[in-house]
Order: sequence, then C-alpha cells, then structure tokens
Amino acid sequence: MLTRDATPLSASVISKALGEFQLQPTPEQVSTIQRYMSALMAWNEKVNLTAIRDPLEILYRHFCESMYAAAALQLQTGRLADVGSGGGFPGLALKIARPDLQVFLIESNVKKATFLAEVVRELGFEDVRVLVSPYEELGEEVAPLDFVCSRALGEFAKFLSWACSEQVAANQAILWVGGRDIDEIKKISGWLWREPISIPRSLQRFLLVGDRQG
Repeated sequence: MLTRDATPLSASVISKALGEFQLQPTPEQVSTIQRYMSALMAWNEKVNLTAIRDPLEILYRHFCESMYAAAALQLQTGRLADVGSGGGFPGLALKIARPDLQVFLIESNVKKATFLAEVVRELGFEDVRVLVSPYEELGEEVAPLDFVCSRALGEFAKFLSWACSEQVAANQAILWVGGRDIDEIKKISGWLWREPISIPRSLQRFLLVGDRQG
C-alpha cells in the first residue's frame, strides 16, 4: 500500500513549478504527482531512493527536471527505457507528462524495483514494465526502443555501447548530465550529439540528446 499520511505540496505550488519548465499539467497529473511524492518520501525512510528530503527540492530536482524533457524534446509517444530508474526518474515522471509513452523501468536493486512496481500498480500506470535486472543483460525484452534515457547511471561509454547495439538499437539517447560530462560523452562513437539544452533553474545541469548513427 502507498502511504497517504505524508502531506504533499499544494496543487498550486506544483503547477507553478512545472510552469517554470514549460509544462502545463492537468489537475489529474498534479494529483498523481502528489500521491507519487507522498509514497516516495515514505519509502525513502527505509529504502534510499533519493538523498533529497525537502519536498520542494524533490519537486524541482526530480519531477520538474525529468518532465522537462517532454517539453524540450517534444516527446509524445514511443517506447522508452529508463536505465537505473531508482525512484522512477526520469521514466515515471515522463509517463505522467506523456501518458501515451510505453515505458520500461530498468532497476537492478530489488528494493527500489519493489517500490517502482508498487507505485505503478497503485497509481494505475498503463504500459509500464519494471524490469529487475542489470541493463547489460537485457535486449529483446525492451527492443525496439525509440528512446533510452538515464539521469544518474554514469559509465557512459558502457551504457551507450549497449544502447546502440544490434539487440537494443535505441533510436535516441537522452541524458541528464553535468556540464563537466558533456565533452567526455561527445567523444563516444555511435551517436550524433545535439547541442546541450540547459535545464531551467540550473547553471550546471543539461539535457544531452544523441541520435544513433547507422
């Protein structure tokens, strides 16, 4: 059961924050974020889903920054895999923003995957699968992919080699990265990288999008 004891942020606070990231949420989307945030904060007491404890910072850093990709890249539909999903970011946040996405949440930590499965079930997300596995062991389970994304995975060369491999063949890679990582990532073969997109309210974090070559 998802807890309903925690007090979420008000609807107006959530709507205002998302507006700063070029998003205009529906009342249903705002309610889903409130319930999701309550669950995240409650589970975080036992499972380390995020180091952030302040609800407003959780809203901006996790929900807003994740969902910003839906606006900045005009995502609407397609098959998306979130690798190293953790507490569900960016995958589930993008699913809230764009309900027509088909989402795979890849998480090798069993406790975190259990949380994800509970959130998916209780909030009634459709076309979302939680895969408890190291991403390197997956292929046909997720292919073909329109988008593969990650916010906190690291090991960029290994991850991007997997993503553009024949068994996965993701069309596009979407990364949430710090500015110091950009030059390293752009040297990785197999991808044609677009200009970094600065994330609102941040001086050092960017969206980096690569299109698979060949």
